Amino acid sequence: MSEAAEKGKKAKNISMALAKKTTEEKNKALLAVACVLLEDREMIISENKKDLRRGSRAGLPENILDRMMLNEKRIHDMSEAVRLLVKLKDPVGETVEEIKKENGLLILKKKVPVGVIGMIYEARPNVTADAATLAIKTGNAVILRGSSSSICSNQALVTSIHRALAETGFPEDAVQLIEDTGREAAAEMFHLRDYLDVLIPRGGKKLIDTVVREASVPVIETGAGNCHLYIDESAQPEMAVRIAVNAKTQRPSVCNAIETLLIHAHWLARHGEKLLSALAEKGVEIYGDEPVRKIFPAAKEAAEEDWYCEYLALKISVKTVEDTDEAIRHINRYGTKHSEAIVTEDGARAEHFMSMVDAACVYHNASTRFTDGFEFGYGAEIGISTQKLHARGPMGLDALTSTKYWIYGSGQIRD
Repeated sequence: MSEAAEKGKKAKNISMALAKKTTEEKNKALLAVACVLLEDREMIISENKKDLRRGSRAGLPENILDRMMLNEKRIHDMSEAVRLLVKLKDPVGETVEEIKKENGLLILKKKVPVGVIGMIYEARPNVTADAATLAIKTGNAVILRGSSSSICSNQALVTSIHRALAETGFPEDAVQLIEDTGREAAAEMFHLRDYLDVLIPRGGKKLIDTVVREASVPVIETGAGNCHLYIDESAQPEMAVRIAVNAKTQRPSVCNAIETLLIHAHWLARHGEKLLSALAEKGVEIYGDEPVRKIFPAAKEAAEEDWYCEYLALKISVKTVEDTDEAIRHINRYGTKHSEAIVTEDGARAEHFMSMVDAACVYHNASTRFTDGFEFGYGAEIGISTQKLHARGPMGLDALTSTKYWIYGSGQIRD
């Protein structure tokens, strides 16, 4: 039996026991994980440095190396996210609907664990901790398959998590890592229908498209982040500049950073040079249409592929639009249904934009960088869903539950 199948079988066998774990038992395990992550931080950072050195020698770009990096602050943030999970309400067992029939039947709709979750992800060791702890809190088993670029980091994190689970008597098989990083192991996970209840990919567009196209296991699509910021003609200049610079440069290697600016022609004429200069001062390489290049000659000419591109780097495409509807049409054509924002002082235009743009998260006068499970108060996230069924946007505890109907009777039969 292959590693993937063997670990899938273990996860399936333990999943029913996990579903019966009490909130107290789960929280006890999570608190232990939070403590052990800090206790083991030197070991985790040391193993992470092996990945970073290997990635650097292989010529991985800086934005990928940034995603891979674990330092004291990031591990501390991981630990704090786990502690927040402990404080959050356990959704498992919650009654979300109650129906009392005339014949006396009582129908309760309750939240239950999904069962076994498969995670396939790239260059993001933080996903290891996020997925493991969200699964623990919701009584799910999880099988993790990270990329070869972060194998040492992932192994170190799972070792620490297993130590915490063992200390609290929680089943270690609740969290398993597939250490075979070959494509064959990943491809096998696509078809583990006997063991996996859902598969969640996190990574670049190529990985996500491959999983969605080839998997026979149900998939929750976490799309790439070709995010946009539209600056309306009524936008306050200082606010617009501040939001645009933050949304692009605060951490350009993540999926909720903007990749395209859409600027109303009148606003561009009055304030465009100031905005584009502010971006350039932060090291952003600008690709623009003709009106943008006229205002800011240092900009390079934008090609059609730039409107589709998720740069994940200090690059941005900039397009001039005549009105809000043109901005909406552009976003709905080129966007990835992730996060979109408008800066405007016109409330009606903001509502129109937010209603008509097809995206999981829409913002008015705020940076797209807030699309994040931690920022939304979820403690952590297992991904940001860009699909419309089951879950959409940052996925926290609720997204890792399903529902079951409990029907109570006293001998009723159907005529």
